[in-house]
Amino acid sequence: MTSSILMTIGLAAALCAAAPAQAADAASAPARTDSSTAAPAPRASTLSHADTSFMKEAAHGGAGEIESAQIAQGKSGNAKIKAFAQQMVTDHTATAAELKSLASSKGYALPDGPTMTQKAKDKMLGMRDNSFDRSYAKMAVSDHEKTVKLFRDASQKAKDPDVRAFAQKTLPALEHHLQMARELQPAVTAER
Repeated sequence: MTSSILMTIGLAAALCAAAPAQAADAASAPARTDSSTAAPAPRASTLSHADTSFMKEAAHGGAGEIESAQIAQGKSGNAKIKAFAQQMVTDHTATAAELKSLASSKGYALPDGPTMTQKAKDKMLGMRDNSFDRSYAKMAVSDHEKTVKLFRDASQKAKDPDVRAFAQKTLPALEHHLQMARELQPAVTAER
């Protein structure tokens, strides 16, 4: 029994002594790439300029909608405004995630945030409840009119079939948002 223990210890010592030499050999050997485990290299976008422009505008617009709706949730005391704003956060967050996934699959990196919303945000933060509610409702109509037009155009003219399908699929929800915003505006205006 002691001889088998000594043999095991000797074998372990030999393996430990050989390990640094094997590691050195492996470090100096050219790296092998196993295509089944290697991460795919990022690919260049093959989208047309018009398609990337649509995606960029949609990302900026969605981020702006989310930001202004979050402000409305905290600033407004009107239950209708708060409910509308919550719906905008929920829907536009889901759409933004889908758009980001689509863009990534096409090798295109979307911008991260809104543009030109800081001025609107600053204006809205300084208003009192009723003037805030009216301004938010008016802005929601205006923003959704622009967004519906953007998506309608892309649903008909996008060159990439996946981009076109995304626009077609998203358009009805945006048209519904526009209808909701239009219905919200007179209800808020009547509350003077």
